Amino acid sequence: METTLLYGKNGLSLNLPDDTFVVEPNNLPGVPDEKAEIKKTLENPIGTEPLKNMVNSTDTVAIVISDITRPTPNHILVPMLIEELNHVPLENFVIINGTGTHRDQTREEFIQMLGEWVVDNIRIVNNHCHDKDSLVNLGQSKFGCDVYLNKDYVEADFRIVTGFIEPHFFAGFSGGPKGIMPGIAGIETIMTFHNARMIGDPRSTWGNMTDNPVQEMTREINRMCKPHFMLNVTLNREKEITAVFAGELYQAHDKGCDFAKEHAMIQCEERFDVVITSNSGYPLDQNLYQAVKGMSAAHKIVKKGGAIIIASECSDGLPSHGNYSKIFEFANSPQELLDLINDPEFKMFDQWQVQKQAVTQVWADVYVYSSLTEEQVRGAMLEPTNDIEETVRELKQKYGEKMSIAVLPLGPLTIPYVEE
Repeated sequence: METTLLYGKNGLSLNLPDDTFVVEPNNLPGVPDEKAEIKKTLENPIGTEPLKNMVNSTDTVAIVISDITRPTPNHILVPMLIEELNHVPLENFVIINGTGTHRDQTREEFIQMLGEWVVDNIRIVNNHCHDKDSLVNLGQSKFGCDVYLNKDYVEADFRIVTGFIEPHFFAGFSGGPKGIMPGIAGIETIMTFHNARMIGDPRSTWGNMTDNPVQEMTREINRMCKPHFMLNVTLNREKEITAVFAGELYQAHDKGCDFAKEHAMIQCEERFDVVITSNSGYPLDQNLYQAVKGMSAAHKIVKKGGAIIIASECSDGLPSHGNYSKIFEFANSPQELLDLINDPEFKMFDQWQVQKQAVTQVWADVYVYSSLTEEQVRGAMLEPTNDIEETVRELKQKYGEKMSIAVLPLGPLTIPYVEE
């Protein structure tokens, strides 16, 4: 059978055995007119007045966006918000790029994300999690840390958060309050949010919102300086908008999560020997750090001792910022990494991503098809592959003629699960 994985900007075609089980939802069509749908939702939001009625002409307005590692259609959402608030002078707006712990975006990348008119006419800032002068301390979280959020956001008269809702590998779902925490938070707050206890909690997983400590913390911190309005979307494999959710933060986000869960989470009857996945293509597969999401999605349905093959282009490398690649130097195996990270004395930037990767690797072997060198892949304790079809044939020698295979062409845009 032939299938195409979301990979980079162009996809990756594969010819797999005919009995391969394909795990993907029915591809929802994009809404017929994206701008009309957004306009309608801004005028008829969930739990608030229409956006235009909520903002005074003298207000300063902060719009929080997700960074370049997310496929959020900022180039549509942000201009429409500014148009809807056309009674507010342009100099009263600030766009805050929710980098979390990621790198700054360049002017060229902002043009790609937002369009040249927005870049030329609206003030844009990257959140700097390490720069306390650009942050405000809002007090203490019950999770045991000081709460720092971006100063431009906190001091704005009116606060808007945008985003993209999909199942998330430890927060349950992305979007909504995650745009603020960790998107525009300080490093101390982010480190607590991502500590070993939070990430290792079995309730911190795909699609779980009811008792998920990670989601509980992001919502707690949002309540300390809540966005006045949320605008989020869901997307299909072509990155077209399939639904728009706007209004009061928690009500609108909950409705969006229910929609995403209905369409993105797919039940499987049993686990598989081999699971082939992607990391949902560009921009989500820009680096190996982000590719942990695709590995974690496959982990949901691979057998203990099985194999995961992930196709993630990694055009931006490992990445070069942060400590993701450095942490592997402290151990000789995935289990040693887990033991290290679970030691309360160990605290290092990016440990949460390595922790999720190591949990997956203790369960199954992980092979990576990418633009990285073999040395880079092996340095992250992963196995490189230059030919996925050949790797599948080789694995058949290990698992036998009855080897079961599943493929997730959309990667973590689809989350499979097995009732156990």
